[in-house]
Amino acid sequence: MGWLTVGDTYEIALVEGRVVARSSSETSPAGQLRTLPGELRDRPEVIELQRFAEWLDRHAAECAAQVDNWMVSSLPVPTGLLARVWPDEAWRSALRDLVVVGEGPDEVGFLRDADDSGELRVVNLDGETVRLSSRTVTMPHPVLLPELDELRVFAAELGVVQGVEQIHRATWHKPGDIDGDAETVTEFSGAEYSSWFHLSARATSLGYKVSDGRVTGRIRDAGRVFTASVDIGNPYYEEEGHTGDLSWRHGRDPRLRLSEVGPVAWSEGMRMAAALQAGRTVAADHTA
Repeated sequence: MGWLTVGDTYEIALVEGRVVARSSSETSPAGQLRTLPGELRDRPEVIELQRFAEWLDRHAAECAAQVDNWMVSSLPVPTGLLARVWPDEAWRSALRDLVVVGEGPDEVGFLRDADDSGELRVVNLDGETVRLSSRTVTMPHPVLLPELDELRVFAAELGVVQGVEQIHRATWHKPGDIDGDAETVTEFSGAEYSSWFHLSARATSLGYKVSDGRVTGRIRDAGRVFTASVDIGNPYYEEEGHTGDLSWRHGRDPRLRLSEVGPVAWSEGMRMAAALQAGRTVAADHTA
């Protein structure tokens, strides 16, 4: 974005998402001011540019959220759609370097480009840039990637930095010896917060819903929608906050047996419970 003239003395522009100003007689980067001069802050041009910057931030967040939903749900996405949104920097930042899988068993690689024809360019595990012409691709949840460790090593070699967390997303695999009749996981129970409201704020900041004394997250897994739930009590009866057991539901069904929970729903539910535990209030250790 170029520089806009404001009055007779200054020019303004967006630089790394922030409105900056410089003297209209100074065109070098060194001439940019760290903060806007007071006389510019209420100028219509500055206000409009700030609003545009806020819109760009919201747009980037919405793009990342949509791509994250495609990835967590492992939904098929038309390659033509990816080609249409690719020129948008916000979409491109969210999509670039995600692992995509085409319609063939060997069509796997890191997404690098999409062109007007609907073809994608990916770097495969042999380090070669190849074209994918599949009608749709998926961006699998990492728990579904059989070569995840190999992909992580290869990504490090390529210097891959994903805008949406995929291959380095924390994952949990359901134990093979799990009690078939059990309905709850207690591994993350008992995390204490200084208040219920701090626990609630932690949950909402992570993108989860708080309602009826529970933190919940919806997860699509193999076409089924699961709801992972962590009990957090009631603020009207409890001053401090603490996490309870983790469980899953499907639709209007009551708690599912753990053996009925799908692999993605299991991993994402455990990720939610672990994130709530990680924000707990840790008592100071006064031992000598």
